[in-house]
Amino acid sequence: MAPVTEAAIIAHGQPGDPAPLQAQIDELAVRVAAELGGGWVVHGATLACGCSVRRAARAQLVYPVFMAEGWFTRSELPRRLGMAGAADYTVLQPLGLDPAMPQIGLDLALDSAASAGIDPATAELVVVGHGSQKSRGSATATRAFADALAASGRFRGVTCGFIEEEPFFARLQITGPAICLPFFATTAGHVSEDVPQGWEAIGNPGPIAPAIGTAAAIPACIAAALTAARRQNAA
Repeated sequence: MAPVTEAAIIAHGQPGDPAPLQAQIDELAVRVAAELGGGWVVHGATLACGCSVRRAARAQLVYPVFMAEGWFTRSELPRRLGMAGAADYTVLQPLGLDPAMPQIGLDLALDSAASAGIDPATAELVVVGHGSQKSRGSATATRAFADALAASGRFRGVTCGFIEEEPFFARLQITGPAICLPFFATTAGHVSEDVPQGWEAIGNPGPIAPAIGTAAAIPACIAAALTAARRQNAA
């Protein structure tokens, strides 16, 4: 019998109310496992739910469902796994840096424009990211993602805004129709509350696309990265 590879997909979660996002990541783990097929066990975990991290401690491959490299992926995630007893594992690059993300985001934005009857060539695409007053990782990843979307030439223009640093999303000046694309991994508070509130402050110039981390293509994207990492580790 071929050996089984255990993998963990780990997100930040929502400390004040961990259950809903833990359920979301558990569902994502099921979908990733379905993409991978036999020979895999996939655990879903969030840092907000300690018991889920303990269940994931046997994983050989860890996939961070984060949008950028930073303190959480480089320091806190390994620390929490170590506390849970994990050893001899490989941490992959986070979801937001996957090369497939710009195409997934473009598809989401175009679908949202089509559903609203908006010609993307006449619309601004507004990419909203987390941002940070302390680290450049989030803004750097968000801007790289937005630049890749701009290079497609499908929208009139592409603008970045942030929740926690300038240019603040809710203060952007947008003229004409626009599509909002949240560059977030889950539907936590920023996506469910801050993004709609900020979009309303802008004037609600068009539809809000789903958070990119919830796109239908994400499980296959994660599965491909895990498969490549297992192949590389075996080489």
